[in-house]
Order: sequence, then structure tokens, then C-alpha cells
Amino acid sequence: MNRFALLSLYRSLIRHKLYAALNIGGLAVGIAVFLVLGLYVRFETSFERWLPNHDKIYLVETVWNTPGSPFNGPSNDTMGELLTQLREDFPGLIGTRIDGGRNGGSVLRNGVATQEDVAQVDASFFDIFDLPMARGSGKRGLATPNGTLISESLAKRYFGSSDPIGQTMTIVGYAPQRYRVAGVFRDLPDNSEFKATILIRLPRTPPRPNWTHWGSASLSTYLRFDTPAAARAFEQKLPAFIDRRATHDMGPSPSKTIGIALLPLVAVHLTADIGAGTKLTVVTLGLVGLLTLLIAMVNYVNLATARAGLRAREVAMRKVLGADRAALIRQFLGEAVLTAGLAALLGLILAELGLPLVNAAGGLSLTIPYTLVVPALIALAVVIGIAAGFYPAVLLARVPAAAVLASARAPGGGRAGTRVREALVVFQFGLAIAFMIGTAVLVAQTRYVRNADVGYQREGLIIVPSLADQQIGKARAREILANLRALSGVTALGTANATVGGSGSTSSDNVPLPGVAGNGPSLNWVDVGPGFFDTYGIRPIAGRLLDDAHAADNRAKQYLGAGVNILISRKAVTTLGFRSPQEAIGKTVGGDRPRTIVGVVPDIRFVSPHDPIAATYYYYTPDPLDLSYVTVTSLRFTGDPRAMLAQVRQVWQRMAPQVPFGGKTADERLARFYAADDRATRLFGIGAGLAVLIGCVGLWGLASFNTQRRVKEIGIRKTLGASSADIVRLLVGQFLRPVLVANLVAWPLAYLAMRTWLAGFDDRIALSPLYFVAASLIATVIAVLTVLGQSLRASRAAPAWALRHE
Repeated sequence: MNRFALLSLYRSLIRHKLYAALNIGGLAVGIAVFLVLGLYVRFETSFERWLPNHDKIYLVETVWNTPGSPFNGPSNDTMGELLTQLREDFPGLIGTRIDGGRNGGSVLRNGVATQEDVAQVDASFFDIFDLPMARGSGKRGLATPNGTLISESLAKRYFGSSDPIGQTMTIVGYAPQRYRVAGVFRDLPDNSEFKATILIRLPRTPPRPNWTHWGSASLSTYLRFDTPAAARAFEQKLPAFIDRRATHDMGPSPSKTIGIALLPLVAVHLTADIGAGTKLTVVTLGLVGLLTLLIAMVNYVNLATARAGLRAREVAMRKVLGADRAALIRQFLGEAVLTAGLAALLGLILAELGLPLVNAAGGLSLTIPYTLVVPALIALAVVIGIAAGFYPAVLLARVPAAAVLASARAPGGGRAGTRVREALVVFQFGLAIAFMIGTAVLVAQTRYVRNADVGYQREGLIIVPSLADQQIGKARAREILANLRALSGVTALGTANATVGGSGSTSSDNVPLPGVAGNGPSLNWVDVGPGFFDTYGIRPIAGRLLDDAHAADNRAKQYLGAGVNILISRKAVTTLGFRSPQEAIGKTVGGDRPRTIVGVVPDIRFVSPHDPIAATYYYYTPDPLDLSYVTVTSLRFTGDPRAMLAQVRQVWQRMAPQVPFGGKTADERLARFYAADDRATRLFGIGAGLAVLIGCVGLWGLASFNTQRRVKEIGIRKTLGASSADIVRLLVGQFLRPVLVANLVAWPLAYLAMRTWLAGFDDRIALSPLYFVAASLIATVIAVLTVLGQSLRASRAAPAWALRHE
């Protein structure tokens, strides 16, 4: 473009300041939304890509083929000794194991434990994960059993400005042990599922039960392959490997029940995050950003085509002076690219200003990488300018010079131009209405899962982590329980091997049914101690609870070969084939391990609302410290949660300072399951709100422009007897028609999108027509209010002034 073209653009923007502001402002807001949500998508899809050779690393998944079982499908954990067995059958295999990470251990200083992110790994860890080192050698640091590697931030926290290399620390993994700091690695970035500030060696001896048992889940196993083809070839050998190795624990043909799959490391985050639908959430928010940008572009095209007639005489004069169509198209495309560039700059400013608010709303820490964003915005401005400016440029270039110069007024595009603008409004508001429906459904669902019945009272409940730590011992654990029970405000105390937030252990087994062939359905089982059901306020639907008064309630009877009484959940009633809870009472199931049902309790949700509630049965163990695997304590209390939590912490730190205190309220432990959906809802709402705003700005600008073009028509209508109300109805109806038609686009789109999203929840709201009707009514009201001001002003114009207006 030459300086005359730039001057023409400048005069056009100055002459029509309002339309220029609407055009550039709407496009800038669209670019800002696209940029911010693009940064979010970039962050979520960048996990582990900072690692060298990340494309060669695979997580080993355990895949259960047990339809109807709560454990059906893939799991990111494997048996503890899986890698050992794989290396025996496949010599030369490169792999490593990781146990722990976030809150996986502690550091003892002066007898007081501080919880840290301790990960226990194999000596081969750096063969897979080449973490950047700040001091020392990572591989040599893990070569000896008492060597440890720590992060830069932890080194500064524990050793200050002194050299940490060679210093000793008492680190608790499975048990306390003195370690020598052999190296310092760089702090791991936020875009990593691997959270660790301390690396120590895995012990040689199995540290927990079932370490070598097929079907158990103890840690994460990673393998390295040079090419994806090599990984796929190895994966095909695994069913035969399972049949060779797992028969002893799982019976004949174990590969029909359990499988092993390889998941690329970069795909772990989107499949392993808490709750289902993480990948869907990222895709959805990415589409929101893209569609918001598209709405802004449509807004630009709509206003640009509407304004095209205002420059018709300029185009005609240029043609008379020798300009050809190609030159005109180049000029107007250049103007569109420059306008988009100005909007991109403004959008970048808006994104920078709005990013702190978005980070606060979404719990994020996004920043704008200017070295990447600026070139991308330049390219985006060119693409947007060409895409959004092509139609107006062609429309202007086709203006017939003679007809325009002979006419008393500039052409407005005729009926075809009006239809194009109406179609663009339909598209624009169709997406806006779909966004409003989506926002309403997301908000309703997230509120619903937060307030849904989980089978117990969440308020007034504190969860204290395991008392089964080897450093405590049973005698001290009994004293801790007695002291906690004696606290003022504690009304009940119970123990179990599972609790709110997923702490403890998760186990299942098949329950054979009398008279039915086969192993029977798979059910979760939970081992509870005294006070558990009182603490959670759970009352039986049918039958009774387990207690000390009935000898057969004691799970120890099962170990002696006798039958034992159990409770089952409401869902287990139908899973076991009973028609009602009352029918299940007194029935014995379990085959050679007879279990008699004496009570039915409500379903309990301890984990994410995305996960289905499992059919469950409950054992009873009178001694709260003899529970299977772990002991988790729950306290029911009255009063201020913070004050009570402080009292519990004081007791714990006084009696077991060598074990970190991780007590939290039930609401705090459940909050992490809702965090991702809350973040997605807030980001979706921000994007949707701005998309609707852009649509309203475009509609207002279009209404303002068309109203000005129809001033003479309005004057004639009023001269012929039309009232102001008639004029308002005419103008509002003209713009309301495409908004109403937009529902035909919005409703099917929103229905399919929201049905897919809600499918990721086990407990979900119904997709009521009220959401669709309400969104349409709101869009209609917004559209009416948007154009009403222009219509009222036009209707009040004096006919004599209107007829003289040009």
C-alpha cells in the first residue's frame, strides 16, 4: 500500500469513528479471548514436552477387562515387580519405576516431620528422565542406596546459601533413613505431572504387601523405545507375557482379564487428571476461543459490508482515474490487514490486562511468551485481514462507476447484501446462544455436584491420614485416638481403610452367588472399625449395622474359615441380583468364603463425581488398628472447623511429631475433585460472555448503520400516517428475525455439546429444555435492548427533517 491508500484508510476511520471503534474493538476482544484460551490450551497440551526425548517415553498402564467392575479400564499404576519380570523376559529393556511424588514422604529435623514431595525411584531413573541438573550428576547421585537428589527450591529452604552437596538429611519414604545429598536438580515446571522435590532409591526388598502380586497397584512404571513402531511391536508381545507370568495369581488365561498397554508420556496429563473429561475440557475451551474469534471476524465482515456502500463514490472515482479491480482489491485487503493488525495489538494489550483476572478465576499461572505470541499475532492479523476483508474488498471492487456517479445516493448492496448480513447475524447469534446454553448447563452441573447427596454429611467432618505409619506403633496410635476422642467438640470418631478424598486403600473381589455359575460380580470392599457409621451419620436402609455385640460381625471369623456378616451398599443390592434391600437381608453370598448380609446402607461417594459409585460391601474389625492395609481416622465435630483442625493438629504434633500431619476437612479433601470443572466453567463463562458482547456490539453497529440509511424511508412512512410505535416495531422486528432464526443453529449444537460433556459425570443433571428456552429469551431480550435505542431515536425524528436528510 502507498501513502495515498494509507491516507484513504485514515480518513475512512476518522470519518466513521463509531463504526471503526466497533470494528476494531470487537475484533480486539475476539483476539484477546482467543489468545488467552489459546495459552490455556497450549499449557495443558505441553505437559512433559520440556523433557529431553519425551517422545520416546511411555507409561505402562494396567488395563482391566472386567465389565461391571469399578476397576474396569486402564490404570496408571502397575504391580511393584512388573519391571523386574519384563526385564527377565525381554533383556535389554530400558525402564524405571517411580513411587510417590506429591506429598509422598517427609523430612525429619530435630524429631519434627515436614511433609515433602518425596519420590522413590530406581537407579535407572536418569536413563528415562534426564532432569536438568543444577549441581552434581543425577545418575551418579542415585548410584548408591543412601544418595539423594533434591530440587533447587528445597535446597535453598533447608540449607540456605550453604553448599548442599555432601550434607545429610533424614528422609522418610517407607521408613526413616539418613541420606547424603549427591546432587541438585532444577525445579520441575508447572506443566509436569511428575511432582517431586526429593529423589531417593526404591528399597530392594518389597516395601508393602502384594508388591509381587499380579493385579495389585503399587507404583508407576515407564519404558523407553526409540520409535513408536518399536513400542507397538513390544506391546503386541505383552498378552503372551501375561499368560506366562500371571497364571499363578490370576488363574488360567489371565490376559483375558488383565492387560498391559503403553501410553505416550505426553498423553498422560490429559488422561490421568482427576476426573474424566479433562481432554474434552481442553478441546471445548479451545473451541470457545476459536469460535469467539470467528464471531469477531463475522462481526467485522458484517459491519464492513454494511459500510461498503459509504465508499462507493470513492471507488467509482478511482475507477474513472484508471484504477483496475485488482488494484482496488489489493488496497481494501491491505486496509483490512492493517485494521486487523491494529486490533491484534489492542487484543494483546487487553489479554495482558485481563490475564491476572483469568489466572485468578481459573487458578492458573499463565503468562504471555512474547517471542512466540508476537510473530503468531502478526500471522494471525494477516490471516484475519484476508479472511474477513476478502468479501468486502470484492464487493467494493465490483461497484459500477457510472451507476454510482449517476445516482443521488450510495448503493447499499441491495437485497442480496441484506440477506448476507442477516445470515451473518444468524451465525453470530447462533453461536452466542449456544454459548449461553453451555454456560448455564456448566454452572448448574458444577453447583449440583458440589451440593449433591454423597451419602453422608460433609460439614463438620475432619479426616486424619493413616495411623498405620511404622514410626507410630499401635500403642502410641491408641493414645492418639483416645486424645482425639477426648477433644472438646468431637462428637464421634471412626476408623476405616478408605475415606473421603480417596485416602486409604481401594480393593475389590468377585462375590460368587448361590445357584449362579461363575465367579460372580466384582464389588469393592471396605474394612471399617468402631464408630465409622456414627461418624458419617449413615443409617441402614434395611437390616442393622455391624457392631461388637454380634460375634459373627468380626472379620477375623473369616480368617478362621467361618462365615462373616457384612453390610452392602444400595447399588450392591441390584449388582447381586436382589430386587430390594429387604430381600437381601439374611442372604449368604461368597461361595467358599461365606458372607451373610445383615444390613443395607446408602451409596457413599468418597471420590470424583466423574467416577461411578461402586457397588460396595463392608467388613467390620473391632480393633481400629487391625484394619486391612491402612487406618484412616474420621472425626465428627461441632463448632468452627479452623479451630477444631488446629486442636487436632496440636494433638498430632505433640504425640507424633515424626509423622507429618495431613488432616483436612472433608470439604477441603473433596474440593480437588471439583477444581478442574470449576476452572473450566469460569473460563467457559468468560469466553461465552465476551462472545455474546461481541455479537451485541456488531448488532448495535449494524442497527445504527441501517437506521441511518432508512431515515428518508422513515420520514415518508410517518408522513403517510405511521406512528412512532409502528416504526419501532418495524425496525426491531427486522433485527429480531435473524436472532430468532439463530435458535435453529444454537439448539442442536448446544444439545450435542452439553450431552457429550455431561456424559463424563456419573451423577449429573438432566438436560432440561428450560436451559434452551431461557438462553433464547435472554438472547432475544439482549437483541431487543441492543437495537431499541436506535429504533426509538429514528422513530422520533421529525418527518420534515427526515425528508431533507442525506
